Amino acid sequence: MELAQAMNATAATVSREVDEFELGKLTKVASTKVAPPRVGESPVAFECKLSEIIRLKGADGVEAEAWLTIGEVVAVHIDKRLIKDGVYQTAMAQPILRAGRRGDYFVIREEAMFDMPRPA
Repeated sequence: MELAQAMNATAATVSREVDEFELGKLTKVASTKVAPPRVGESPVAFECKLSEIIRLKGADGVEAEAWLTIGEVVAVHIDKRLIKDGVYQTAMAQPILRAGRRGDYFVIREEAMFDMPRPA
């Protein structure tokens, strides 16, 4: 949640020459397994290698100006404060997720979480 405004700033449609780290006033930190840097302020970061890019289509079969990017996670960085008894505590990081319309988001908080084990 702390990075919501910076994340939103980096979502602007800009040319390739524009540095999104500068748009969001974010710090570049060297990655360990891939060339692009990661966001230093992020409590959790995944380093990924590209597996596939798929151009999406409408129900009518016409190609859209949208792509699905699939990657393989090759390194994970997690702030140790978010790990308890060896388990990442998602709610402590307060991640946000897209909720629809132009700018609706939700934040994940501990009071909204519940346990529902899968049946055997």
